Amino acid sequence: MLSDEKITHLSHVLLRGLEDRGLIKKPADPAAARKTIKRVIAGELKAGEAIDAAVRKKLESYSRKIIEGSPEWEVLYRKFYQEEELKRGRSEG
Repeated sequence: MLSDEKITHLSHVLLRGLEDRGLIKKPADPAAARKTIKRVIAGELKAGEAIDAAVRKKLESYSRKIIEGSPEWEVLYRKFYQEEELKRGRSEG
């Protein structure tokens, strides 16, 4: 998880980058825009952590021990992670 300070920094960088590239107009209330960006980042991080936990639980449920970091574990982790994202509406497949 990122610290609040890092998320705050990211919100400033993202807002400035979007404005500089002309992707958005300067918001009337930049503080509110940064707060929304921070909320979205924190929500995505939390969702990612929940997916990670679900995937790890699924991998641990196998009767045969799959060693974390092994090629097999990595392939299964990515596969199950993508499946969880689809289940939760976080990926377009």
